[in-house]
Amino acid sequence: MNPLRLGALLLLLTTTAAHGQSRAVVERKGPPLVNQAGYNLHEAKRVVVPGAPDGTPFQVRRFDPPAPGALQGEAGPVVFDGTIEGYAGDFTDFNPEGGAQEYVVTVPGHGRSYPFRIADHLMETLSSRMAYQFFIDVRGAADHDTFDPVRVAGGGPSRDGGAYTLETVFEVLLYASNPALFDRWTDDLPPDATPDLIDLILWHARFAYDYRDYNGPTGYRPYTLGYEGRPEQTYDYQNTLDHLAAFLAAYPVFLKPYASEETYRRYREATLRLWEPYDRHKVVRRWVNSRKWIDIGREEFNEMGNALGQSVLRNLLMALAEERCPDGDPERFYRYAHDAAAEIIRIWDFENPRHTWLHRNAEHIGPQALAYFLMVAPAKAPAGTREKLAAWRDYILTRTDNLWHYRTHSDAEWAHPKSKEVGTVAGLGGAMFAVAHVLGDAELRRRAWSQVNYVFGQNPVGAHLSHRSPEREEQGGYWPGVERGWPDAYPHGAGDLALVRGALDGSPLDAAFPYNPEGYAGLGTEKAYATEGWAVTNRAWMSTLTFSTLASHEISLLDAAGRPAHRASPGDSVRVRLQAALNRHPAEVERGWVNVAVTSPDGEVVESRLPLRETGPDTGFFEGTLHLGPYPESGDDHLRVAPEDRVRVSYGYLGFTRSATLEVN
Repeated sequence: MNPLRLGALLLLLTTTAAHGQSRAVVERKGPPLVNQAGYNLHEAKRVVVPGAPDGTPFQVRRFDPPAPGALQGEAGPVVFDGTIEGYAGDFTDFNPEGGAQEYVVTVPGHGRSYPFRIADHLMETLSSRMAYQFFIDVRGAADHDTFDPVRVAGGGPSRDGGAYTLETVFEVLLYASNPALFDRWTDDLPPDATPDLIDLILWHARFAYDYRDYNGPTGYRPYTLGYEGRPEQTYDYQNTLDHLAAFLAAYPVFLKPYASEETYRRYREATLRLWEPYDRHKVVRRWVNSRKWIDIGREEFNEMGNALGQSVLRNLLMALAEERCPDGDPERFYRYAHDAAAEIIRIWDFENPRHTWLHRNAEHIGPQALAYFLMVAPAKAPAGTREKLAAWRDYILTRTDNLWHYRTHSDAEWAHPKSKEVGTVAGLGGAMFAVAHVLGDAELRRRAWSQVNYVFGQNPVGAHLSHRSPEREEQGGYWPGVERGWPDAYPHGAGDLALVRGALDGSPLDAAFPYNPEGYAGLGTEKAYATEGWAVTNRAWMSTLTFSTLASHEISLLDAAGRPAHRASPGDSVRVRLQAALNRHPAEVERGWVNVAVTSPDGEVVESRLPLRETGPDTGFFEGTLHLGPYPESGDDHLRVAPEDRVRVSYGYLGFTRSATLEVN
């Protein structure tokens, strides 16, 4: 048989076999369930209505908040209507102006949803700061001098984490994806203060350097680490180099103003010296020997420090770091990344739960790492990288073909009957966003937004996966507009998350599916393990916010008539337009910036930064003007240029860059 026809037949058989959950009949009626915070403009929008027959109408209505003294607000006029199919309705095409307005969905016989907003880049601007504030709050000590790994569960920088939690890696990628947003969050800091995300990155990098050789005792840890036939160790100190790789990649592009050259040299020397002795150059397998009931035994690709794809990610970051170092050897690390990716392409098995949902909070790293290879160095990626990601895409689309777009485990099981799945679903959206970007797959991106909706209450419990408490709200650590949070919190688990901003706390277990809200298994039951978030859970969520910006950030250059500008002459002015997730306040005109580099024919580069201003309240477009001329020197919006110079305007770093180029006549 023709191999292409055989492949299509196998995909058809797999798809058909996996439809057991998608065809599940939902007899119990439920209210319209939405993302309680809201939806991004011009992105996928769904409502799920358990028990609603196909053809049931639904309406999106304006919602007016309750008047003083009133108990509820009023549902106003209909602004969009549609019909339910497969217990869900789509209103993607509804993209209203005015991001402050609230809406509700009403369905005859099912009532009204919680109110929500629709706004430009709502999810990123609403969630990104809490995503990293979580890691500020869960540090094992306020400063390095008082840190003691013996008293911290896991011994790592974050409570209930280890060096495997990879905070620095994903904090660096988060900043790189949308830097102007994080530079603006100094409202509660002194003037000219270092952005708090930058401070956090530097804190974690120093931790990694200080503990790069640590193999002593830690707080409670029900597992040891080591290869077969070798002495087992207590602490995963090898993973500290992954953190340092992220610092080294970020240093020349955005950390240099905040860390000394001497610090950079010390970190680089240690990383290069220990890279191969610590097995950072290859895929690490069968590393964790666990006594936990869900991970019992020596498991391949456990979330504890040898995540599938981690080898690719760290070597790519080292290659990017070495490319900007005068005596660097980037090819060494591209070769390591290539070989690691080739091994993963060969052995990654979607039918092996240890490579998918039982990989738990670390599952998101594999797809993101291979996608990242195609983002930063597509010509150096091994043959089959794109095809492996396309196969993963097919697997994910098949397994999420149900009312929730939830990735089911099998035809017999939606979710695990006992284990928390918080980070699995919280990070899956980020994997989908990354793969959708490199494959140009619109449907996969739509499914990725459904994973975000799931976190925000569109799930069988109808609750945000974070417990809403007065303490969190008081410290600005909860999402505005979310009315119903996770029913329980486990405040004194190993992560001690009660007062942690942006913490995720629980996720529905198998008994809650397809729609049984009481089956969430909270505190006081034998299945309370479903209610306890931890550092790796929020690391996965942070990755979703990072990769969601792909395909929604754009930059362009326009001439005086508003046409795309590719060439200009000294004396001309060129308008720069940026669309990015910077629109925090719908009622205000906000600010941003882009990087500008002028390269002369002899290779000399002059860099500057152009401030931008939003074109109006809630437009989401930020503009500034570059004036080109034979000025004495460059600065902000006045560029010194000469014929044959090249002007490059860019936003973002380390694979997340969007850019436009102008040739000078």
